[in-house]
Amino acid sequence: MTEETSPAPRKKKASLTEQRRSARSFALQALYQWHMAGQAINEIEAQFRVDNDMKSTDIKLFHDLLHGVAEHKTDLDALYVPFLDRALDDLDPVELATLRIGCFELKHRIEVPFRVAINESVDLAKIFGATDSHRYINGILDKVAGRVRLAEIQAKRLSS
Repeated sequence: MTEETSPAPRKKKASLTEQRRSARSFALQALYQWHMAGQAINEIEAQFRVDNDMKSTDIKLFHDLLHGVAEHKTDLDALYVPFLDRALDDLDPVELATLRIGCFELKHRIEVPFRVAINESVDLAKIFGATDSHRYINGILDKVAGRVRLAEIQAKRLSS
């Protein structure tokens, strides 16, 4: 085959982990927009699907996070508010969206190991949050996990 007739290099398909990471990243940005603009979740979701290349994104997870956080916002906030060192209204919107995603995964996506839910939220905070917000997020979600995933945490300790 000559250079002119050789097929174009194939782009490697994103792994499931990469697809989920992309979904969480888009969900964080969409929830930030929801918080700041007060726009309807369905409108934001449609806008994100049109305006972004989501070929390498777990669309179902994006949808579930976006709608799940919006639907359970009050319950999710109640999970982490006891561990805040400031008023809920004083949280940075990125921290708020990150905590809600983390709490949603801890509470409603039990197939996701608690460490994964926490680490993925910490990674989001490192990318989108303020300088040390990832440490803050980690500490709070660790305490939330101790309440909502206690059996899983204890089982992990026993198996170690």
